[in-house]
This record gives sequence, structure tokens and C-alpha cells, in this order.
Amino acid sequence: MVLMLLDHLRETWFLHVPVSDPIDARTALPALYLARLAVSLCAPVFVALTGVAAYLYSTRHTLAETRAYLVKRGLVLMILEIVYLSELYWGVASPTLWLQVIWCIGLCMIVLATLVALPRPVLLGLGLLILVGHNLLDAIHLTPRQPFFPIWTILHQRDVIALPFGLVAKTTYPVLPWIGVIVLGYATGPWFSSGIAVHVRARRLVGLGAAMLLGFILLRFANIYGDAPWFVVEQSPMRTAMSFFALTKYPPSLLFLLLTLGIGALLLACFERMGNGKLVAALAVFGGAPMFFYLFHLTILRILYHTAFAIWGATQGSTFGVADYAWVLLWYAALIVPLYVPTVWFSRFKRARRDIGWLKYL
Repeated sequence: MVLMLLDHLRETWFLHVPVSDPIDARTALPALYLARLAVSLCAPVFVALTGVAAYLYSTRHTLAETRAYLVKRGLVLMILEIVYLSELYWGVASPTLWLQVIWCIGLCMIVLATLVALPRPVLLGLGLLILVGHNLLDAIHLTPRQPFFPIWTILHQRDVIALPFGLVAKTTYPVLPWIGVIVLGYATGPWFSSGIAVHVRARRLVGLGAAMLLGFILLRFANIYGDAPWFVVEQSPMRTAMSFFALTKYPPSLLFLLLTLGIGALLLACFERMGNGKLVAALAVFGGAPMFFYLFHLTILRILYHTAFAIWGATQGSTFGVADYAWVLLWYAALIVPLYVPTVWFSRFKRARRDIGWLKYL
């Protein structure tokens, strides 16, 4: 959640500098490239931990209750993306519905609800099959005139779907690879049970993370599968390295997921071993109220942007923006604490008022 704020600040004050997917290693600002590389951890870890959380929920509830919760929570997220976040970020007059990460997580939760009764080995196999094999489907490209275009676009092809009344939906986050991630998160959920010793869980997470990173390195050097090939930039070792780590997120490639989930597993093990110190406790506040923080910080950023635009107008083409990325970093340092304070309040309120049923959806 803390890293995500940095990327959304870029989209607020630095949107006039286009960022391709993956970032072009030949032309990208190194500072912007490093920031994008860091925030790439966000979505994969969000989705994987959603699967883990679903498993932990299932240990305290029946199968029917678990399925019902996943479906209801998934629908809430999808509706929030369509009726609030899309309009908040892109304007109420926009004919485009942006089906982004919250939509994706919601749809993945609904799919997971249909799979939770499967044996754990089957879930592991299914998750690995999707994770490793989905890039084999990259060559399949449907056109709007073909009958399964809307379904395929939602699953694996980033595209635009025509809707009634002149609306269109842009599938920014095709969900098939993310389904593999949430299923694997659910399948590894038993690692996080209270009966598993901390050192055992940490050892498993380190082993998983190391295996994923090793797989990433071997496949990336082979340069034959899992993402677009990397390349050598003449007389620039730095930009050659940037090319090596410039990976596809929309939809996430195998190599993108191996790198980000591998690092995520190592970070989980690291935080586990740090115990309940002040840093971990502070970070856990954001994790205790993730949906609140997501909605709250995006709303604040939109208010700030429109206020600045009303005062100074368009300073970078048709948008308001800052000329130097250092200003984005300065805004990040200035906002993290003010955004933390209300998140602390809501996190405590949520824990104290478990009798309010709808709070669990935030």
C-alpha cells in the first residue's frame, strides 16, 4: 500500500510523461523506471494475499459461508471500480469504464469461490498451470467481430469492449494470470495458519521466493519464453540492465510474476522475522484497512489535482503537472504521514466495531 501511493502520485502530477508497458529502457527516466519497478510488487502481492486471506477466512467458516463472502466481496469491489473509481479518476463525462486492479481482484474472488472446494494439490496444479502456461496464449488475438471477443478480452487480451449507450470498457487488467495468482495464494494459505511455527513459515517463504527468483533469472537469460526479449543497449550497461527488468504487466507475464512474487515472498519472510516492531506495526495499519486507504488516498489525490488545475490551469500540455519527477517524490514524502493518520483511525474503528457487518468489505 505504501509503494502504491508513489505510483498514484506519478499518475497525478507526472501523467504527461507517458509510461509504456513495459517501460522503454532506451528512453525512460532512470528514477521513474526504478519507481515503476518497485511499485510492480503491489498488484501481485495484493492478489496473492487475497488468496491467503480467503483461506484463513475459510478456516473459521463453512464452505458455503466462504463462497458467499467471496462472491459478495468480489461484487462490491467490481461495483466500486465501475461506479466510483472509474469516474473519480477519469471524470464522470468519460464514456470509458476502466476495469483496473480493483475490478480484477473482485472478479478473481468470484472465480475463487467456485474453486475452493477442490483439493489443495489440484489448486496448486491449476495455479501453476495458469502461471506458467498463460503466455502460450499470447498469440491468440480476437477482433471485436468475433463472438468470444468480450470474454477473451476480459480474460487475456488488453482491449476495448463496446457497450450500450456509447460506453466502452477498457480491460486494463485481463484476469486469467491473476486467477492463477489468487489460486496459488489460497493453496499456500495453510502456511499462515496459527499452528505453523514462525521459523517454519519463514523457511518455506524463503525457499519459495528463492526458487521463483532463480526461475526468473534462468528464463530471462534464456530469452525465449515468458516475456518480450530483453536487449543490449550499446555503451549503456545501465539501460541494458533496465531492459532485462522491463517486464509486461498488462496482462502480467510469467517473468513479471516470478520476479514480483519471488521478492514478495522474501519480504514476507523478512517482516515475519522482524516480529512486531514499530516498522512492521506501522505498515500493518495499511494492511488492516486496505480498501479504506485505497479509496481515501485516490479521492484526496483527485481533489488535490483538480484544485491545482483550477488555480494554475494546464501546465503540461492539456494537464496540470510538474516538470521534474523530484516533485513527485517530495509529494510522496509530504503525504505519507497525513494519509496514515486517518487510516490508523479507521483500522482501529474496524477492529472495535466487528458488529457492523459492512465494515468487513473495507
